[in-house]
Amino acid sequence: MSFLSPATAPVPLAAPAGDGPGNPWFSWQYVQDNADTIMSKLGFHIGITLETVVIALLVAVPLAVLAYWIRPLTGPILALSGVLYTIPSLALLALLAPLLGATSRVTVLIALVLYALLLVIRNALTGLTEVPADVKDAAAGMGYGRFGRLWHVELPLALPAIVIGLRLATVSTVALVTIGAIIGQGGLGDLILGGFANNFYRAEIVTGTVLCVVLALVLDLALVGVGRVLTPWSRRRTS
Repeated sequence: MSFLSPATAPVPLAAPAGDGPGNPWFSWQYVQDNADTIMSKLGFHIGITLETVVIALLVAVPLAVLAYWIRPLTGPILALSGVLYTIPSLALLALLAPLLGATSRVTVLIALVLYALLLVIRNALTGLTEVPADVKDAAAGMGYGRFGRLWHVELPLALPAIVIGLRLATVSTVALVTIGAIIGQGGLGDLILGGFANNFYRAEIVTGTVLCVVLALVLDLALVGVGRVLTPWSRRRTS
C-alpha cells in the first residue's frame, strides 16, 4: 500500500518567475505568491501540536499519579510508554493506517500523542516523587486525604516538572508533525516534502523548516511564561 497516492501527495509548487536564475535558498516572491498555502499549513501545524500536547497531558498525568500511588505499576507504565516512544515514526503510521485510514488526520494525531506520553509521564512522576516527605506529613496533619493532598499540595509542587515535560513534548511534537507529510497531513512538513518533489526547490524547503523552528521556539517560550504564572512561589524562592 502506498501512502503517497495522487490525491494526497503534496502538490509541487512552481518556482516564481521573479526568482531569477538559479535555485535561491529563500524567496520573498515565493512567500508572497503562496501566502495562503503557507498560512494554512502553519495553522494546521499549530492546531495538531496543541491538540497533541493537551491530550497527552490529560492521559499522562493520571498515569503518573497511578504510578506514584501504586509503585509496582511504575515499571510497566514507564516501560510501555518507552516502547511506544522507540517505535519508528514511519512504522507507527503504517501500523495505524489500516485502522484509522491511510490519509487521516487522526492517524497522525494518535501517533503524536503516543510519542508525547513518555516525556510527560516521566517528568510528572519525577515531580511527584520529589515532593518532600515533611510537606506531605504536614498536609496529612492538616486533615488532607490522599486526593486532597494530591490536588492541593503534591500536584502544585510537581507543576514545574510537569511544565518541563510539556515543553519537551511540545518541541518534539512540532518536529514530528512533519513526518505526517508522507500522508498529506504534515502541516509545514508538506512544504518541505513538496520542495523536494519540486526539483529540490530550496525556497520552499527552507520556508517550511524555518517556520517549524520559529514555531517550536515560540511555543516553548509561551510554556515558560505559563509555568512562571502558575508557580509564583518558585519566582519568590529564586529571588
